[in-house]
Amino acid sequence: MRKLRPKRRIPTMEETVEDPPTSAVLLDHCHFSQVIFNSVEKFYVPGGDVTCYYTLTQHFIPRRKDWIGIFRVGWKTTREYYTFMWVTLPIDLNSESTKQQEVHFKAYYLPKDDEYYQFCYVDQDGVVRGASIPFQFRPENEEDILVVTTQGEVEEIEQHNSELCKENQELKDSCAILQKQNSDMQAELQKKQEELETLKSVNKKLEQKVKEQKDSWETELLRLKEQNQKIASENGKMGVRVDQLQAQLSTQEKEMEKLIQGEQDKTEQLAHLKKENGTLFLSLTEQREQQMKLKQTVEELKQKEATATKKQQELTDQNFDLSKRLSENKIMCSVLQREKERMERENDLLKRENSRLMSYMGLDSLPYQIPTSDQGGAGQNPGLVYGNPYSGIQESSAPSLLPLKKCPTCKSDITDDIFDHTLEQQHIQTLYLNCPICDKSFSAKEKQIFEDHVFCHTF
Repeated sequence: MRKLRPKRRIPTMEETVEDPPTSAVLLDHCHFSQVIFNSVEKFYVPGGDVTCYYTLTQHFIPRRKDWIGIFRVGWKTTREYYTFMWVTLPIDLNSESTKQQEVHFKAYYLPKDDEYYQFCYVDQDGVVRGASIPFQFRPENEEDILVVTTQGEVEEIEQHNSELCKENQELKDSCAILQKQNSDMQAELQKKQEELETLKSVNKKLEQKVKEQKDSWETELLRLKEQNQKIASENGKMGVRVDQLQAQLSTQEKEMEKLIQGEQDKTEQLAHLKKENGTLFLSLTEQREQQMKLKQTVEELKQKEATATKKQQELTDQNFDLSKRLSENKIMCSVLQREKERMERENDLLKRENSRLMSYMGLDSLPYQIPTSDQGGAGQNPGLVYGNPYSGIQESSAPSLLPLKKCPTCKSDITDDIFDHTLEQQHIQTLYLNCPICDKSFSAKEKQIFEDHVFCHTF
């Protein structure tokens, strides 16, 4: 007995909003090795959900509208699917775990016969990228089956029944809506029929009016014939008027000849004006050529002016650099000048202190000579050839003669009689370096820091 082929089930709104992309591509153009289906059973028990496991190969990239359909074995094109589910796109294609994918088919949408079916992976272009081994939807042999019904399965069946009841109620509601629409359409049809009757009566009235109008037109035609006869009589009268008009026409022709002669004279004047216009055009062309030459000259002058401006800018930049260097040199000169004045003040201070010490020690009558490195120990007293044999005694005894005073800054010993207020200020000035620009003070031991600070003001 030949089995009938099951009808293809259309997916409901719960599965998809639109039909999957299909094509009429034959089996020879498909690539079944890019998606591999795993753990496909030889048969699935009807009434239960089916989970389809598949693996994406390394060089296959899934897309948003790819789908997996259940096809009856012997299908020719992808349009012959029974049901389908959209695939889920993996988050990371490089991960090994994302290669293993699965989709779930609800039992309600699966085939109910025992024909052979297979899973097929179809991309969004309608091309098959993988197919599974055939399987059936049939129950197991009753001899080998021990039916165990759990509370969960009972609840699932009840839930499924409630869903069916809900869907049945929705169908009833839809049927009620369709019946209401049918009654509305019947009422609309009745209304249209009444309008048709009304139009028929109106059409009958219009035909009556047309007949009356035809009679009136015949009457009007008789009247027009009478008017035509009157017009014919008047036409004879108009013939005389035509002769008069011909005489007037001949007179107007003569006047026209005079106008033509005047027009010829104007044509000659126009030719003369055109000749003058050509002369003026040549003159205008020459003026334009001169204007172009002047423009070229102006462009050359502009280029020269731009070159001069550029050179002037370069000279200005050089002048700015020289001014900057001059200002830096002035600052350095000012710094060096102040350093020189400070050194001179220190030198004068040392000279005065030296003269005071010599006056105190009674050596102011001896000639003063600056010691050098070649004189050695004799340079300590330039008045003696072999040095002052009592210099050690004087140096050791001199501090004991006068009271000493400690410098509050450098803690050095200074005689009290020469340590007046003015010398104290000069002595303190020798211990500090003041910036000539911002008046910041630095210790004499920080001379390098002081020079770097002054140099920073040049930037």
